[in-house]
Amino acid sequence: MKHNILANLALCGCVTVAAAADPTPDAARLEAMAARFAPVDIKVDLAALPENERAALGYLVEAARMVDALFLRQRSPATTAQLMALAGDATPLGRARLAYFMLNKGPWSELDHDRPFIPGAGLKSGGSNYYPPDATREEIAAWIDSLPEADRAAATGFFTTIRRMPDGKLAAVPYSMEYQGELAELARLLREAAALTKQPTLKRFLETRAAAFLSNDYYESDVAWMELDATIEPTIGPYEVYEDEWFNYKAAFEAFITVIDANETAQLERFGKELQGLENRLPIDPRYRRAQLGGLAPIRVVNVVFAAGDGNHGVQTAAFNLPNDERVVAEKGSKRVMLRNFQQAKFDHVLQPIASIALDAEDAKLVAFEPFFTHILMHELMHGLGPQTIAVAGRATTVRQELKELNGTLEEAKADISGLWALQQLMDKGVIDKRQERSMYLTFLASSFRTLRFGLNESHAKGMALQVNHLLDHGAIRVDAAGRFGLDLKKMKQAVTGLTRDIMTLQARGDYAGAKALLDRGVTIRPEVQRVIDQLEGVPIDIAPRFVTANGMPRVSRR
Repeated sequence: MKHNILANLALCGCVTVAAAADPTPDAARLEAMAARFAPVDIKVDLAALPENERAALGYLVEAARMVDALFLRQRSPATTAQLMALAGDATPLGRARLAYFMLNKGPWSELDHDRPFIPGAGLKSGGSNYYPPDATREEIAAWIDSLPEADRAAATGFFTTIRRMPDGKLAAVPYSMEYQGELAELARLLREAAALTKQPTLKRFLETRAAAFLSNDYYESDVAWMELDATIEPTIGPYEVYEDEWFNYKAAFEAFITVIDANETAQLERFGKELQGLENRLPIDPRYRRAQLGGLAPIRVVNVVFAAGDGNHGVQTAAFNLPNDERVVAEKGSKRVMLRNFQQAKFDHVLQPIASIALDAEDAKLVAFEPFFTHILMHELMHGLGPQTIAVAGRATTVRQELKELNGTLEEAKADISGLWALQQLMDKGVIDKRQERSMYLTFLASSFRTLRFGLNESHAKGMALQVNHLLDHGAIRVDAAGRFGLDLKKMKQAVTGLTRDIMTLQARGDYAGAKALLDRGVTIRPEVQRVIDQLEGVPIDIAPRFVTANGMPRVSRR
C-alpha cells in the first residue's frame, strides 16, 4: 500500500513548509504515540460474492488506494516531499516517523492538537491546500464577499480549490481540473468495475461517479448512490468539509469500500419510517421544521473491506450520513451507513475499558454494544433532520454557509444530543424497548470520554465537550466522591431536550455570533472530566485498522 501511495504522489507538486519551533519526538516517543491506536485486523467474508463481483470489488479497492494520494495532496502542498523523504529513511527513527505519518495521513499528530512530529513540517494550515499558501482567511473572505452571486457559489462550493493566477488575482478551479490526472485514472477504474458487476444500481452509480470525476458535477451520481441497492456498497469521492477549517466549504476525498450486512440492514429499516414523525416533533419553533423531508432515507449496515483518504486517518469513522450537498438532501434525502465491524472493534477495544474506569461498577455493567450501535445510527439519522436550507434576512442560504468554520462542531453536537432525544421519543412510542433507557444514557456517558480523548482540535470532540458541560450544568451528570460519573435520568431527559432546542434554533437562524458564544462557553475540558481522562492512559484511544482481506485480494493493473 505504501509503495502505491508513493507512486501516485510522485506525480504531484510540492513546496517547503516553514519549520516548527517545538522539538520533534524521538522513535520511542513516536511508538508510544502510535500505541494509542489498537491494531485491529479487518477481515470480511466474501465467500457469498460471485467471482465477477469479487473482481469488481478488486477494482474498487485499487481506486480507493489512489484516494489516499489525493487526500494527502489536499492536506498540504508539502506532503509529497515529506513522504518521499521518509520512505528513503531506513533508520529506526525514520521508520517510526513513516508509520505515524501514514496513521495520521500527514506530519501532524491529530491526537495532540495537530502538533507536527517531523522536522520542518510547520503548523497545519487551517485552509489545508484548498487555498493559496500565501493567502489569509481574511483575504479569501473579502474576495468571496466581492463576487457576483454565481461566482460566489462556485468559490464557496464543495468541489473547487481557490488558486492565485499569474496576475495575482484569485480564481476558483474545479476539482476536475486541479486533480485531472488522478481523477481520470479513478474514473477508469470505476468503469472497469462497472463493466464487471451484474447489479444494475451498482453499475449505474459507478458509471455516473466516473463521469462526475471528469465533469465536476456530482448531482446525478449522488442520486445514484442514494438509490444503490447491491451487495457491494462503495462510497468514493469528495465529501466531508472538516479539513477546510477556515470555512467548511471544501470537500475532502475519501473512500469506504464495503459489503452489505443484509440481516442487520433489514432490522434497522424501521427507523427510516420514523423520521418525518421525529421532524414534526422537534423541540423547536414549528416554523423551523420541514413539512416534508427528502423522499429517500436508506439505512445500510456494512462491513468495511478497505477505507482511504479522509475515511482513514487518525480516529476512525464509525458511521456516516451523506451526501452533504444540500440540494440532494432537500430533494432526495440522505443515506446513513453504519460500519459495523469498525463499531464492534471500537466497543471491544476502547469503550468497555473506559466504562470500567469512568462509571461505578453497577452502571458499567449496563454499557452495551446494542445502545452504542443504535445511538451512532440515530446520530447519523439526525444529521438529516432539522434546519438545512434556511433564510436569513430574506436571503436563501444554508446553515453550513452561515456558520462557516463553526458548522462542523455545532452539527456534530446537534446530531449527538438530538440523537438521544430521538431515541427517547422512539422508546416512549414503543418502537424501541423502554427497558433499554438507562443503558442507552449510560453507554452515551461512557462514550463521551471516548470522544473527548480525540482532542479539542477535532469537531466531534469539541461538540462532545459542549454537551458534557451542558449536562453537568443542569445536574443531568453527577460525579461521586470517588470521581466516578453517573446520571440523573429525569434531569438528563430535560437537559437533552433543552440543548437540542438551543442548537437547532441557532442553526435555523444562521446565528454565527450566537453559535460562537455558545461554543466559546462550552468547549472546554473541566477538571472533573480531565481527572477521568488522566486515568485512561493505558486504554487505546481508537483503532488502527489493518485491511487483511483487502490486502490479500489480487491486485489489478493501473495505467
